[in-house]
Amino acid sequence: MARLDIFWSFRSPYSWLAMDRLVAIVREYDVEARFRPVRPLALREPDFFERARPQFLPYLMKDVFREAERLGIAFAPPRPDPVAMDMASGEVAPEQPLMETLMRLAVAAVERGRGLDFARAVAARIWGGTENWQARARLAEAAGEAGLALEDLETWAAQNPDRIAEEIAANEADQLRHHWGVPLMVLDDEPFFGQDRIDSLRWRLDRRGLRRD
Repeated sequence: MARLDIFWSFRSPYSWLAMDRLVAIVREYDVEARFRPVRPLALREPDFFERARPQFLPYLMKDVFREAERLGIAFAPPRPDPVAMDMASGEVAPEQPLMETLMRLAVAAVERGRGLDFARAVAARIWGGTENWQARARLAEAAGEAGLALEDLETWAAQNPDRIAEEIAANEADQLRHHWGVPLMVLDDEPFFGQDRIDSLRWRLDRRGLRRD
């Protein structure tokens, strides 16, 4: 069976814009889909935003709002930001409690075969305008939507810190073999980077005759 690896980040607006289309692909095509959460670029390359060109963030913000409107997807800046950083200077804080929590829960959800569903439910709150999305009640709601119990995810995560660290490291190493950005979809060994390459991914899946009957 063809394998589709989905490298995805909670802090990436483009990952959120891609989410429903990725869910549809997993549903409509005969592939072994593996959801592989990675930390945001700001944590994988802490100096990225400090050395980025000054046009980078202003353009990104204009583009993501435009794409959200074009796609008809609810979109708002996260409140709070999952990553603690100074947006003016690009300096990333050494402690990242929100992202660490999200990554632990995401890996726990993957272990239960519901990683994509959990990420979709949480991202809908992060990027869909929910204030204080990080509140435990909000995360519990998201887990429930994905068919999971937050308490179960928390328990598993507390019992398996080394496994979580190994899984995240493996995801990021495998991602970097193909590209540094997200969302990144890899069909067997063929990479498709960006939410604007999902149509290309569908085209390839159709060319390979992988659409479910």
